[in-house]
Amino acid sequence: MCTPPHRRDVGAYVLGVLGAADAFRFEEHLEGCSRCAGGVVELGGVTAVLERYARLTPPGVDPVVRAGPGLVLRAAEALAAGRRRTRRRRLAVAAAVVVLAAGTPFAVPGGERGGGRWTGADRGSGMTAVVTTGAREWGTDVGLEVAGAPDPGVCSLVAVGRDGDEETVATWSWGGVGAAPLRVRGGAALRPGAIARFEVRTAQGRPLLRLTR
Repeated sequence: MCTPPHRRDVGAYVLGVLGAADAFRFEEHLEGCSRCAGGVVELGGVTAVLERYARLTPPGVDPVVRAGPGLVLRAAEALAAGRRRTRRRRLAVAAAVVVLAAGTPFAVPGGERGGGRWTGADRGSGMTAVVTTGAREWGTDVGLEVAGAPDPGVCSLVAVGRDGDEETVATWSWGGVGAAPLRVRGGAALRPGAIARFEVRTAQGRPLLRLTR
């Protein structure tokens, strides 16, 4: 059951400020709650932006600035543009879901325009994964096929940029050994050409698999 406290814990979990016991209980909840899992994915992108902003802010420079003329207008225009991109992205994802339901091979639309394919396998655990990407005006559309995760729990797909920046692309609950292969879709603000590799990690950040071209 998804309660208001659970939804409040999404942000705290992503930022890493939950205590160990609370984080463990929240991860148990994530295994059966797609709503909170989706919230973790969405806020993961915000966390990546904040971390990058902190790294790029020179020492001794106040990261908080006063609003100048036109700032509010520019912010409103940027918000409206972001909402338009989000609507277009949702339409693309909905179309992809229809394609999957029809039983056709899993592929990312637009993959021929700057997209690519990454694969990874771990002989020890038997885990395998394939990522296909397609270039979009907002970044990269990502499709993941994964099988054979060693332990049950919450996993994440992380895009690692050539400059070291990281973005959480998707998060899902895994049943452990014997679970059916999964198909997951997500997106990254990084352009396909800026992505060096993908990694599958546990909710605690432990790497499970590295995917390369």
